[in-house]
Amino acid sequence: MKAAIIGGGIGGMMGALFLSRQGIDVTIYEKENRLGGRLSFIERGGFRIDEGPTIVLLPEMLQQMLDEAGISRQDYELIACNPLYSIHYWDGLTYTKYPDFNRQMEEIQRVFPNEAEGFKRFMKEGKMRFEIGKQAFLEQEFSNPREFWTRNNLKKLLKLKPYQSVQKLMSAYFRDERLQAAYSLQTLYIGGDPFHAPAMYSLVPFSEHEHGVFYLKGGYASLVKILERELVRRGISIQLNSNVAKIIKTGQRVTGLETAEGEQHYDAVIFNGDFPHLTSILHQPAKRSFVPSSGCVLLYFGLNRIYKEANVHQFLMGGNFAGHMKDVFERKQVPEDPAIYAFHPSVIDDSLAPAGKGVLYTLIPVPSDTSIVWKNQRDWIDQIISRLERGPFPGLREAIEWMEIRSPEDAETFGLFKGGSFGIAPSLFQSGVFRPQVKPYPLENLYAVGASIHPGGGIPIVMQGARLMAEQLLQDRSGKGVNVHA
Repeated sequence: MKAAIIGGGIGGMMGALFLSRQGIDVTIYEKENRLGGRLSFIERGGFRIDEGPTIVLLPEMLQQMLDEAGISRQDYELIACNPLYSIHYWDGLTYTKYPDFNRQMEEIQRVFPNEAEGFKRFMKEGKMRFEIGKQAFLEQEFSNPREFWTRNNLKKLLKLKPYQSVQKLMSAYFRDERLQAAYSLQTLYIGGDPFHAPAMYSLVPFSEHEHGVFYLKGGYASLVKILERELVRRGISIQLNSNVAKIIKTGQRVTGLETAEGEQHYDAVIFNGDFPHLTSILHQPAKRSFVPSSGCVLLYFGLNRIYKEANVHQFLMGGNFAGHMKDVFERKQVPEDPAIYAFHPSVIDDSLAPAGKGVLYTLIPVPSDTSIVWKNQRDWIDQIISRLERGPFPGLREAIEWMEIRSPEDAETFGLFKGGSFGIAPSLFQSGVFRPQVKPYPLENLYAVGASIHPGGGIPIVMQGARLMAEQLLQDRSGKGVNVHA
């Protein structure tokens, strides 16, 4: 059996590895001159820093997916972050998160002494919700919606409280708005509004404490070369700089695809990209519209020093988090008082820069799908740097050797849907059974994988989606269930 994968992002690469283990002859078509998609590096003068994802969550799932794809654990190293990260509030207060429950309780008592019982309830109930969500939703796909709408599934779904927002759920545990923000901002990891994203996404802040936050030695994008080596070792064909213009179909069956080299025939085609773009190469109108995730302005710095007292990950909150979210998701304007994420891996990894030097990555959530010209926002970016200097990076301006900027305009040019950095938004009606599935259309042999496909965004989750895709394809091929890791 021959299968083509359109797009060499993490979903496409993992999908190829899962399928090749089952004897499928796979070819990857990638429009860029490299594999990896969002997972890539900014490299300059001996400096290297992740361009895209940085926070490694769900380490056990990540390792399990790599195991099943045939990647040895000796090929990569996960480093536990302890503390997980710090949150710096506008009023000078700092709250730090830890993987150890008792240490976290000490921090709660120190910073928010009236919130200890709420945190205990959050962790206890979060454990129950995580087990339900993982088994019923993360590990299942719903190409047949009737398999979702069962009495048992609905009972489980109600326990995840999808009718509430993440922020609303956190207000049931914490009275202080600063702590509510500390446990709802994680929806921004996948481009969602914490004031509207369904409460099932509260599994993320729970998982940070329960499973830890990790760093992949050498940078998250180091995974790309590891996966690429295995793809090459197995003889999987990789066609770079190869843009797919059309998916060819006859009736309800896909027969191949068309590139500049002509038509190529395949028994199955897998689309690995932002799902709304699929209709353009299928040459058919979209049956529904989608809302993109938030965008990001990203600042990358090469520094002449390392801030040894800083944490690897930290957040600098503005004075009005709710206002920032309204700017991003409702008003669609440049945020006046934004929250900022900063990533300084050089404190634990000296391989990223010349000796004694470091790298810094800064992300500011901003609106997607706007007419904002980000190159005209230099004064705003200068204010971001000032915020970083007043926080954990004093003297930053003097330490900068170089800086690069990426905006939603750059993301859209790269091919991300309407400049959103995380695929389609994780809203209620773009989640679970309402999200595009691994078999998205009633076509016999067309499949999909990626951040916009169920179960959603985040590297381990996209890997899980690749596994679900491979299982569905193999089930269709054989007419019975197949484990891709058998």
